[in-house]
Amino acid sequence: MAEPPPPVDDEATVYLPSELRGAHWPTRDLDLSRRPYDEFATQIVARPPASPVTAGRGEGAGSSLARSSGRMAVASTVSRITGFVAKLLLAAVVGTGVVNDSFTVANTLPNIVFELLFGGVLASVVVPLLVRSQDDPDGGRAYTQRLITMGLVLLVVGTAVAVAIAPLFTTLYVDKSSANANPALTTALAYLLLPQILFYGLFALLSAILNAQNVFGPPAWAPVLNNVVVTATLVLFAVVPGELTLDPVRMGDPKLLVLGLGTTLGIVVQAVVLVPALLRTGFRFRWRWGFDPRIKEFGGLAAWILGYVVVSHVGFVVTTRVLTHGTSGGVTAYSYASLLFQLPYGILGVSLLTALMPRMSRAAADGDTVSLVGDLSLASRISTVLFLPISAVLAVVGTPVGIAIFTWGRGTLDDAERLGQTLAVSALGLLPFALVMLQLRVFYAMKDARTPTLIMLVMTAVKIPLLLLCRGLLDGEHIVLGVMLVNGAGFVVGAVLGQVWLWVRLGHLRSKRSLRVGLITLSASALGVGAAVLAGYAVPSSLGAIGGAWVKLPVQTLLGMAVPFGLLALLKLPEFTPVTRRVGGLLRRFAPR
Repeated sequence: MAEPPPPVDDEATVYLPSELRGAHWPTRDLDLSRRPYDEFATQIVARPPASPVTAGRGEGAGSSLARSSGRMAVASTVSRITGFVAKLLLAAVVGTGVVNDSFTVANTLPNIVFELLFGGVLASVVVPLLVRSQDDPDGGRAYTQRLITMGLVLLVVGTAVAVAIAPLFTTLYVDKSSANANPALTTALAYLLLPQILFYGLFALLSAILNAQNVFGPPAWAPVLNNVVVTATLVLFAVVPGELTLDPVRMGDPKLLVLGLGTTLGIVVQAVVLVPALLRTGFRFRWRWGFDPRIKEFGGLAAWILGYVVVSHVGFVVTTRVLTHGTSGGVTAYSYASLLFQLPYGILGVSLLTALMPRMSRAAADGDTVSLVGDLSLASRISTVLFLPISAVLAVVGTPVGIAIFTWGRGTLDDAERLGQTLAVSALGLLPFALVMLQLRVFYAMKDARTPTLIMLVMTAVKIPLLLLCRGLLDGEHIVLGVMLVNGAGFVVGAVLGQVWLWVRLGHLRSKRSLRVGLITLSASALGVGAAVLAGYAVPSSLGAIGGAWVKLPVQTLLGMAVPFGLLALLKLPEFTPVTRRVGGLLRRFAPR
């Protein structure tokens, strides 16, 4: 067998030997060969020759997964941190009770409607189709213009209708029978926040076009500007005199207008800032109304994606109604715990998947199943060594996190403690969540939008009865804990179903190696948990709840992370090498020069 060419970057990703490219799937387990499978993994696919659409700012065929994902990891890190700061400031200035609950529900509505209109399709289907359209004589310009034309028309109409029926959304998502909810405040905020739908759509459209051209930087950094605007909005909200009126709620209330319009302005800035980046690629938009046969293909895929979004949001409706039935602040605790729970995934997992998407799409389009399986296996194993130790630590430090950082301003100790407990429970679903997100990208890369919808249908069918049991069996204080546990169980079901389905579709998935990596990482993580728990007992109770939390948080986090990651490094686990290089690259980028 001919030797593969040398690596092109600091990660062990090289071109697959030509002898293996023709196979539908490997006839033998490459994990058992003398060299690890990573040495056979493919480099990011070569894009077609430069065209008016693809020339310019694209990162080119020579960009490696490590370089692309590393740059996005920096942007995602800054975005998540600034977003987290904005969330902390929100809790400080409005508290973690009914006002925050109302704002959280209202601010979620634009995302929900956007996803129902177009969002899931744009994120998971448009990129593969745009990648394929680059083979057109015009580099995909006409196809891209038709997609933008269709998307903008749909988004404008959808936004107008959504604003008009804002009270219906409140009725759907808020349990009005509970004395702890404020439907009037939710509706008032919804009127101000639902116009975000149009700009979410514009941002997603432009991001999809840029990502298809291997331009990842501007879409990754744009949310940082949004977070800056939102932070400024909250500061202005705090200094505006008076209190937010709740009984009755007045649309002309200055604080209400500042909170709603300022938050919407952040999404406007996030979308508009991508326009210069798109212009630099050489692309120019014009309205194009003609029919392209591939729009039919887009429509077929979009129908299944819409089904996925509808099914997932049926589950979300039940989740929100169950949370608003419980004690005031349940929606806020669930939202903040979800934010913290997804923080590691957002910094590391999203950057990996975004850079992998064009690569997997090209492998699927070329029928190169070996390369597709290689990307899936490598990403699964890296996800395991990253997220399993992190989830174990979060389960230990969840309560100290809540107490330490959510008792500022108007936050109360009881609400902060409950939020921390919710985070600890949510941590159990981190790795299954990351695997489900990875599996979805693989299905979409194969132009299969049906299977994710069916998997989501099963997940939702499992979750809804369990959510209703939480409402019936748990008291108001503990409903949010039960809901978060059910959420994690749903991701476990989805990950198992996705793995089985991919095995049926693709054959050998390097399961032996993945299982071995998982067991080693689990053992190392258990030792880290033990060390963190013991360290927590050493903290004197005389410090009080808040003081003790501030001491436990850094000590338990450092021990809980250092032990498993140190053991993995000592064992020289091959899958851990890209992690150390990625973290090292992040530190070098943030280090002062």
